[in-house]
Amino acid sequence: MSAVGLRKSYGEKVVLDGIDLRIPEGTIFALLGPNGAGKTTTVEILSTLITADAGQAQVGGHELAENPDGVRRQIGVTGQFAAVDGLLTAEENLLLMADLHHLSRGEGRRRAAELLERFELTEAARKNVATFSGGMRRKLDLAMTLVGRPRIIFLDEPTTGLDPRSRRVMWELIRNLVTEQGVTIFLTTQYLDEADHLADRIAVLDHGRLVAEGTAEELKRLIPGGHVRVQFPNEADLATAAGVFGIATRDNASLTLQIPSDGSLANLRAVLDVLDNSGVQAESLTVHTPDLDDVFLTLTGRQNSHTVPASHQESNR
Repeated sequence: MSAVGLRKSYGEKVVLDGIDLRIPEGTIFALLGPNGAGKTTTVEILSTLITADAGQAQVGGHELAENPDGVRRQIGVTGQFAAVDGLLTAEENLLLMADLHHLSRGEGRRRAAELLERFELTEAARKNVATFSGGMRRKLDLAMTLVGRPRIIFLDEPTTGLDPRSRRVMWELIRNLVTEQGVTIFLTTQYLDEADHLADRIAVLDHGRLVAEGTAEELKRLIPGGHVRVQFPNEADLATAAGVFGIATRDNASLTLQIPSDGSLANLRAVLDVLDNSGVQAESLTVHTPDLDDVFLTLTGRQNSHTVPASHQESNR
């Protein structure tokens, strides 16, 4: 899946200001950003729900503008709120979706049974969805998305409103779709830990522009504040090491030295080489890198208790 120069405005408000994306098959790509950054608009464009004002995109091997029907046959979409019918049972919801995909009655029932078992909803299959917990409704919603066996799934903030246990269950289900079936996941989220746990690559969207992209670890290493913390057995070794490194923060009480580091393997090796050459003995060494909150604040200058992000600074596109 790829996009070049996607733009979208509503009147004078620019929602997307020319973004580029490239997402390999069989991976999880997370698009992060504060509310109003353009995440949902991006999903709506790539899933054919709305059209872009400018730019090109290819989804599932089809050009978005030229063959939207071909794109729709390849994708599934799960929105921010579970799109299930509370008056129907879980099984009936799945059978309804099977009918919409023009599956035969027998195939539809087999597919429904398979998905109910995979999502651990078999015991609740004949219960009205109105009685389900939020986590069960989200699982059923994702199961309904899978009825048509999509190769690409758009998950727009799939765990919003779920408790921590239900979120973890959803994470496991999402990751299994990739590892076991090779599905490609396009995920939008406001939760930093969700992106950190799930995504192969992360991009940060701010004011309609992609401001950064990379793996979680790559993005964390770009932000100042990373360091190696070395603990020594005695004050003599600590003093020797402090003199050798120069630019480091010394803590006599804990017998530790905090050495600036970008968290890379090359940097760690350099620290170890200096320690070896100085002849001092270190008791322990730990590497500390900024988290995604630090990355988000640095890149966007925003703070939000639920907003997430992180990424590799790129030129504005």
